[in-house]
Amino acid sequence: MVANLVLLALPLLATYLAATLWHRRFRQWANFPQLKPSLLWGHLQVIHEYTLRAKPKIHIDAVFAQIAKDLGSPPLMYLDLRPVSYPMVVINSHEIAEQVSRVSKLFPWRTPKSPTMWDLVRVIGPESILLRQSEDWKQLRKRFNPGFAPQHLMTLLGCICDKTMIFVDQLERYARSGREFPLNKLTINLTFDIIGAITMDVDFDAQQSESSGQGEFIKLYDRLLNMYGTEDSRFPWWMYPRREWRRYKLSKQIDRRLEDMIRQKHAEQQQQQQQRKQQQEGGEAGKGKPRDILSLSLQGSSELSRELLAETRDQLKTFLFAGHDTTGILLAWLFYELSRSPHVLKAVRGELDAVFGPDPDPGAVREKLMAPNGEELINKMPYINSVIKEVLRLRPPAGTARMAPPGTGFTVRTPDGQSFCLDGAIIYNCATIIQRDGTVYGDTADDFVPERWLGDKSIGSADAEQNEAAGRKFPPGAWRPFERGPRNCIGQDLATIEARVIVALVARRYDFVKVGLGELDLEEAGRPILDEKGQYKTKPELYNTQQVTAKPVDGMMMKVRRLA
Repeated sequence: MVANLVLLALPLLATYLAATLWHRRFRQWANFPQLKPSLLWGHLQVIHEYTLRAKPKIHIDAVFAQIAKDLGSPPLMYLDLRPVSYPMVVINSHEIAEQVSRVSKLFPWRTPKSPTMWDLVRVIGPESILLRQSEDWKQLRKRFNPGFAPQHLMTLLGCICDKTMIFVDQLERYARSGREFPLNKLTINLTFDIIGAITMDVDFDAQQSESSGQGEFIKLYDRLLNMYGTEDSRFPWWMYPRREWRRYKLSKQIDRRLEDMIRQKHAEQQQQQQQRKQQQEGGEAGKGKPRDILSLSLQGSSELSRELLAETRDQLKTFLFAGHDTTGILLAWLFYELSRSPHVLKAVRGELDAVFGPDPDPGAVREKLMAPNGEELINKMPYINSVIKEVLRLRPPAGTARMAPPGTGFTVRTPDGQSFCLDGAIIYNCATIIQRDGTVYGDTADDFVPERWLGDKSIGSADAEQNEAAGRKFPPGAWRPFERGPRNCIGQDLATIEARVIVALVARRYDFVKVGLGELDLEEAGRPILDEKGQYKTKPELYNTQQVTAKPVDGMMMKVRRLA
């Protein structure tokens, strides 16, 4: 009897499952612009086909951009990634991206982070501010804001200059030897040294070679990041259990080293607090409170509990990662664009001559930056600011992903008045597509044109969102490499200050020459060929791959020449 009932039920169950699958593939999201889905694989198969036609190891954003183009450049598009991941809505329009990033009655602190952020838990830690929501996030952000205040960052010019001088020494050695080198590795090590000093008041010796004293922490960190690649944007961690286990072990080794540093810092902080108390009782003026991220995290805590230790560790992991990776990538692409844009390089050097005088020696520039008016000099670089902004427009290091829980009714409206409910889908604000929108940037949307930003008052300031209309040349949401809204990047001012200082110290002393992908196309006489847009022609095209963030696929292989 039971067997007969089971046999009768099986066709009904199969019919129900088939109908459910059919509904989810072809009906549930049918109103969204999308490619034709497969019944079994959704859009996974067609995305794979696009990937095979693309350049090797290319960043997934480039695949999305091609899909959007083939669909007629819709303001948003649907990608069904089930059963491997959640369904995804890729946002291609700055108007819709603004609706996702701003506060609303549904989400007072902006649309919640996507659960796919947990794929980075080995890098940033489970207690990371990036994974926090609502009030928890607000309290952490409030605690760390003083460490990234512009006035405080200007007091760090000495640290930034000192670390950059090590970078200059490395360039000098490569210039003398004539050897090729991966510029992105050098810039990332430089920015890791800077963020380590700023967040922890620790010298990680990231710019030392492995054979001459590079710290064990840096070696472990590099090994962990190198275990992330382009496939991680397409497949979840559980499809690679052995690799995830290796990530876990490396992450634990990093955790132990950070925890030792935190314990040492906490002990020093307690001693310093006792000294300040004694000075105050004796009527002496004590030193101000430290504002590095580690000190801010431990502030007011006489006891280092297990919970505080874990929370502090994961904030450090987050700031170390986010604070070095994106700025290092920015610098690598910036020097590349200068190397193939002679009119831009000439303008950059002319501005530096006007600000710092004709002596290009990095030591002389450093001396002027360290003078009492050094802060004023940093703020007298409008053209260099425009170059930084244009590099970030064309080569954003990362996008951002959100998700509205099912049943919340989170709806966005397109410029032509259509409404789309995004509940239950990953919402990906694709900066690569948004920031190359031809309806915003015109015929030069794909070109490197720093001059477009001259006179724009929003350049290089986290406070610019407070006054959206004043001095804007483009819609505010059309430039979002640091994202926007309450959860924008806390370190964006630091990134632009670092970039300005490093360009000031390096750009007049060295010429960079690309090797391999993206190298200059030379005529028979060996001279570079200038195109109609004022840039040197290159061969073949250089592009980004994905290693957590977007990085030059070849590591930005360069040679460098010292100018007379």
